[in-house]
Amino acid sequence: MRRLRRGGAVTLAALLGWVVAGSGNAVHAAPAPPAPIKHVFVIVLENKDYDEAFGPASPAPYLSKSLPARGQLLTQYYGIGHESLDNYVAMISGQAPNPLTQADCNVYQDFAPSPAVLGGNGQAIGQGCVFPDNVATVANQLDAAGLSWRGYMDDAQDTTQKAKVGDQYAARHNPFVYFHSIIDDDAACRAKVVDLANLNSDIQSVDTTPNFSFITPNLCHDGHDTPCVDQQPGGLVSADLFLQEWVPKILASPAYQRDGLLLITFDEAEGADAASASACCGEAAGPNSPRPGINGPGGGRVGGMVLSPFTTPGTTNDTPYNHYALLRTIEDLFGLAHLGFAASDGLRPFGPDVFQAAPAAPTTTQPSTTTSTAPQRDALARTGGTSWTTWAAATIVLLLLAVRVTTATPKVRRE
Repeated sequence: MRRLRRGGAVTLAALLGWVVAGSGNAVHAAPAPPAPIKHVFVIVLENKDYDEAFGPASPAPYLSKSLPARGQLLTQYYGIGHESLDNYVAMISGQAPNPLTQADCNVYQDFAPSPAVLGGNGQAIGQGCVFPDNVATVANQLDAAGLSWRGYMDDAQDTTQKAKVGDQYAARHNPFVYFHSIIDDDAACRAKVVDLANLNSDIQSVDTTPNFSFITPNLCHDGHDTPCVDQQPGGLVSADLFLQEWVPKILASPAYQRDGLLLITFDEAEGADAASASACCGEAAGPNSPRPGINGPGGGRVGGMVLSPFTTPGTTNDTPYNHYALLRTIEDLFGLAHLGFAASDGLRPFGPDVFQAAPAAPTTTQPSTTTSTAPQRDALARTGGTSWTTWAAATIVLLLLAVRVTTATPKVRRE
């Protein structure tokens, strides 16, 4: 895969700068985790509004009927903009759309100016596709905290944006390659942004399961193309088949059963009407584009499906959430500071309205662990073993940050 390169390894000082500057004028320490979740899986599908994906006429019965019986359906989950890429960028960095990310960056162009000038809520002021290395992501935060992550991409990674037979990968659905803070360490990037097939082996044990797994199906399996170039039906039919293959594997994994969370959502609603560009959660436009949704303030109502041992099966939740709230939730679960618009005042992460249940005893026996003096190539970093410098940085950050507690009335109903 071709990757833009600039500079060398990211220093701890730079990471500490990101944690502070990334929250801009609203610097927030993460509150106590809302649930003892240590493994988060996110699957992002494409371009469907809530009614089409989850409504009674949905052509995806596994997504719209089977999975809601096992978890909680978020009926008021929203994308943050149009078109695709700005939503993916927001999910891992809290950065708002700019004109080029709204156009899906068909040219792999650096953001300017560089280094980024960070305004309120840590927003990089300017425009471009590949953000400078002083713009942080949750991946950088996890690295600094001694936690593990992987991006799992369906089909070979390259710079293409359109499907062809045998390769239906789209770079714009892989947010990690749009940040110099990730791609400038080429070896680490290649080890952490990998083919989806690696998920099969990674989830066989708790020790090899990343703390954060971001899963991007290809242009057929995510519902984007209808029909697909290889004559698969595409749309929600193919997306549903993808979920039927991969979701049971995740739910059966030792890490999920012990302390996992799986969210399935869509990047944006599809259409040019006002509803497809609607927003929630007090979403701000950011400094670079006055209308994140091009025709409106957001990316439309897409819905989300939460599955976890800590979530009550068969419930629905009308609380408004968006991609920034998802990022804030992930950061809270892992005790990380809030990046970009994840630090917005009043933004509500998943809380007791989502995490209502005590986990049942796992049904899968965890494999025994053996000790070896040789490093395991595919073993991922876990909690613990954090260097003293990281702990020192964390201590400094905690001294600088003020704890902010938000309260709201949950809106949950049982079905």
